[in-house]
Amino acid sequence: MTNQVTREAQEQKYPEHTWDLTTIFKDDTAWESAFEQVSNRIGEEQQYKGHLGDSAETLYAALCLQDEIEGDLESVYVYAHLKQDQDTSNDKYTGFEARAHQLIIRFSSAWSFLVPELLQIDETTLQTFLDTHDDLKHYAFALEMINRQRPHVLDADKEKLLTEAQDALSTASNVFSMFDNADLTFEDVTDKDGHQHPLTQGTFIKYLESDDRVLRESAYNSVYKAYGAYNNTLSATLAGEVKKHVFNARAHHYKTAREQALSHNYIPETVYDNLVKTVHKHLPLLHRYTKLRQRLLGIDDLKMYDMYTPLVKDIKFDMPYDEAVEWMLKGLAPMGDTYLNVIKEGLSNGWVDVYENKGKRSGAYSSGAHQTNPFILLNWSDTVSDLFTLVHEFGHSVHSYFSRKHQSSTYSGYSIFVAEVASTCNEALLSHYMEQHLDDKRRLLLLNQELERFRATLFRQTMFAEFEHKIHQIEEAGEPLTAQRMNEEYAQLNRQYFGDTVETDEHISKEWSRIPHFYMNYYVYQYATGYSAAQSLSHQILTEGQPAVERYINEFLKKGSSNYPIELLKNAGVDMNTPQPIEEALHVFEQKLDAFEKLMETV
Repeated sequence: MTNQVTREAQEQKYPEHTWDLTTIFKDDTAWESAFEQVSNRIGEEQQYKGHLGDSAETLYAALCLQDEIEGDLESVYVYAHLKQDQDTSNDKYTGFEARAHQLIIRFSSAWSFLVPELLQIDETTLQTFLDTHDDLKHYAFALEMINRQRPHVLDADKEKLLTEAQDALSTASNVFSMFDNADLTFEDVTDKDGHQHPLTQGTFIKYLESDDRVLRESAYNSVYKAYGAYNNTLSATLAGEVKKHVFNARAHHYKTAREQALSHNYIPETVYDNLVKTVHKHLPLLHRYTKLRQRLLGIDDLKMYDMYTPLVKDIKFDMPYDEAVEWMLKGLAPMGDTYLNVIKEGLSNGWVDVYENKGKRSGAYSSGAHQTNPFILLNWSDTVSDLFTLVHEFGHSVHSYFSRKHQSSTYSGYSIFVAEVASTCNEALLSHYMEQHLDDKRRLLLLNQELERFRATLFRQTMFAEFEHKIHQIEEAGEPLTAQRMNEEYAQLNRQYFGDTVETDEHISKEWSRIPHFYMNYYVYQYATGYSAAQSLSHQILTEGQPAVERYINEFLKKGSSNYPIELLKNAGVDMNTPQPIEEALHVFEQKLDAFEKLMETV
């Protein structure tokens, strides 16, 4: 498939493999009408401003109005951003997306009074409202979550001021994004035959995965030479982002930035600490893997640029889309018909945009809103990785489908903390099935990819999380957050995680400067915790069968955000307050490492 195919040609050639956005709006004219309707309704909230505490009925009416307008707004935005992503070169839909984004800002600003004013109602009065108004009870959990913020929410004027200041406070992040995506360029790289190749953000990992060590080294040096030339500037942008997090936390009376960041999802800080402590305990497993990599590659001086190239070579495993669908349905069969029927509905009804076309956004995602079905973006290239991406995104989509079907718009979303659980659980189930049904060579290839997922997700993201916490602690202690300090902290962690087998050079000490997730305020740890929870849940599904499936679907997938994330997972069978899920995930890694080593001896 080529990216030179136009969007129109793609839709004509593969109508069954492109989105059906008419399920949101019939056409652009209908979108324009919906946009105007939502725009015109911003201002209706003013009738409730200053009156939320008047009565239970007034409070209920205000919350209903917010949900109603927000639901329509979500549909407007989803249509616009999907249209834009179909062909990012189409100025019309770039304009749609920009207008929809501005509409979201207007809506958020208009309703910014809600939480501060709610918290001006004393707790006794609020409880009386709930006790005496049956319909308001629907919002009891939402109000409970808001009430937990009581010590940290300022009065309405201060909250509005801080909200408006966030645009200015986001300057560091915006500067990094523009630098990273638009301004930074790299020198061409050279392969073993002396041929030169252009290097971009998109081709960097591709080159690191190459069999050609000269090319790998050249790409590695080129990237870190480019970032390293701006080491002081990039340390200033990241320090500025950290200062923003610390400022926001202190302004809202939190002890630390981490406390505030985790409080948004009501996650105890012990979850973060358990993750780091447990992964530290099992770092010898990662060191064993790096030594195996050194031996299999036949390299005495293993470098960081040798960590991505596959250990299994010359095994052909093409994956056309239709064949991938068959693997997915068979791999997810333990989930039962209730789950599989949702996937089949999505495959048949325009949920999935499969193939690349000119201007189409790269990568993959699952999107949608409460009033729409899920939508999956892919850029299919007939690889096994594409299969796992398909299964991953359907995990998100089925989670969204169930939560939207069984929860009102108030609770139909789900927090970032649990967002990757369903998707990664699907991957684990597929991996188990494929291991049972592949020949030894292709099984070896699969195990190699699985080991890499563990390295990249559980180990590396935990290392990222530890670095992120360290730089926030440095700022909170009033110490200078310089480029040298960041380099030193990162280099030390890299040595600790990857062990003595891998040489930690000056370049890798600056890797932090190219990681956009460090601008996302304690986000990365959730990749590792979600991955661990998914491994535990998939194990329960495979060993317990139907009871575990029902628990997973009914107590997790269908619950949306109707309970705290930690409680949702606990009810599904995973207690993230303990190290056990992390331990179980690392045990799976050890089992896969054992199997890989054993199979390498026979293939």
